Amino acid sequence: MTKVKNNKMDIAVFQEMKQRKEKICILTAYDYAMAKCVSSTSVDIILVGDSLGMVVLGYEDTLQVTLENMIYHCSAVRRGAPDSFIIADMPYLSFHLSEKQTRQNAGKLIVQGKANAVKLEGGSKTRIEAIKAIVDMEIPVCAHLGLTPQSIRKFGGYKVQGKKPVDQEELLKQAQEVANAGAFMLVLEGIPELLGKEITETISIPVIGIGAGRFTDGQVLVYHDLLGYSELQPKYVKQYANLNNDIREAIELFSREVKNGVFPAPENIYYPITQQ
Repeated sequence: MTKVKNNKMDIAVFQEMKQRKEKICILTAYDYAMAKCVSSTSVDIILVGDSLGMVVLGYEDTLQVTLENMIYHCSAVRRGAPDSFIIADMPYLSFHLSEKQTRQNAGKLIVQGKANAVKLEGGSKTRIEAIKAIVDMEIPVCAHLGLTPQSIRKFGGYKVQGKKPVDQEELLKQAQEVANAGAFMLVLEGIPELLGKEITETISIPVIGIGAGRFTDGQVLVYHDLLGYSELQPKYVKQYANLNNDIREAIELFSREVKNGVFPAPENIYYPITQQ
């Protein structure tokens, strides 16, 4: 289905979608070509995630991604998707040290990166204050709870969160607090389905799941995971294509045709020499 462009897509629209129980679809993109492709579909929001550190830059985790990386990729995505609603991740250390720095960095993602909103991970007291500080600048904030990738050293890896009752109570509390702080949306990652359902039904803002079950207000996936263009395949991912194989086969065919003199053929040549 081709997306009908709506330049008025904003946080009010997403709130209305929650109220109508209309699912919100989000997909990552990291460059012009990806963004152009995604923006031509019915996907509602593009997320420029710090996951780019792993799937684009080859880092072991997301912690090495810089603010400059995010601005660079976000601005490229904007050029490919001029009419889309774009959320940009705030990378590690960009909202941890001071309120002034947090405000400046969020502003850079909006002004230089051309994003519509920013996303930050965590629900601690300092994160709540960071959300409030950014919202106070009239910048929409998407919160992120559960398995927050920037916290993998604390978690001891990419482990499902909220399995114990005490942890479930804490996540439910944090979800309410980020909503009260002014976040317009919440991403829940890597938690039990029942907890995802309870949080979605409890708080007033749209809840987007990634490994959080079927009952959230919408879903988000990483572009590379969805298309089989990544070596990572978490349980929550459904692979809709296998680009790794398709691309590898196409490149191998190109290589063979070059080596065998099949490519370039006459139709690929400007003013080919006529053989007598």
